[in-house]
Amino acid sequence: MSLEMEQLDIKEVFEQLIATEDKLAIQEFLNDQNISDVAELINEYPEYESQIVANMAINRAASVFKILDISQQKDIVKELPTAKTAELLNELPADDRTDFLEELPKAVIRDLIKLLDPEERKITLSLLGYPEDSVGRLMTPDYVYVYAHNTVADVFRTIRKYGKSSETIDVIYIINEQGELLDDIRIRDVILATPDKLISDILDGRVVSLLVNDDQEHANQIFKMNNRVALPVVDDNNILLGIVTIDDMLWVANEEFSEDMQKMGGTEALNEPYLDIPLLKLFRKRIG
Repeated sequence: MSLEMEQLDIKEVFEQLIATEDKLAIQEFLNDQNISDVAELINEYPEYESQIVANMAINRAASVFKILDISQQKDIVKELPTAKTAELLNELPADDRTDFLEELPKAVIRDLIKLLDPEERKITLSLLGYPEDSVGRLMTPDYVYVYAHNTVADVFRTIRKYGKSSETIDVIYIINEQGELLDDIRIRDVILATPDKLISDILDGRVVSLLVNDDQEHANQIFKMNNRVALPVVDDNNILLGIVTIDDMLWVANEEFSEDMQKMGGTEALNEPYLDIPLLKLFRKRIG
């Protein structure tokens, strides 16, 4: 059978299976095909591109996804269910995942990074280009944000929905539709407000933020001056990317102290912290 005829047969079988809506048969068919052939199906049938990816074994789906054009990748992620997107992003090789994320708006990157497992997230943030000792290496995308037009009741609904996976719910962040940071509010202020009160009515405009490329030592000083449990991290356009918590600052301070003490003693800096690890863990309790 010629390559042309074989390819024609693949397309015909695909069309027939799609018409039957037999999910199991579609999955078996797609998982039996060469990766390049599946990519060709996506090129031929763009209206089914997300359905094709969703019905493949996740390792094969990732292999197909990474060889597609960026426009196709964007369309697929836009249409996939959140759970499937999370599986796909975590399965992608770190460099391919980073290449994809770099083509997206910062606000979208923020939301997609939330879907990554902790280790994959750490790797991705590193590869996204943040300097080694920058705030960007410390930040987490796990935080609660709302909009100024939301009510206090809306905030509590958001906390109940996302609070469990957030680094802290002690502070809630307010952004606009473009993802720009407007302000932050302490949970105490939300609790004391009436349910129908607009968030815009309890903002004070005194938010303190860190730039993603700020030095970690500088960030430590900002924490000390402002007595905060967490600070928002923004880019040069004031897009909220994540937060840094006091836990992270304690870790930085411990690392700096360890190195300074070892140098004072005339020894080389060691990998292990100078402070006793159990003591450090005592201070690294999750807030909220």
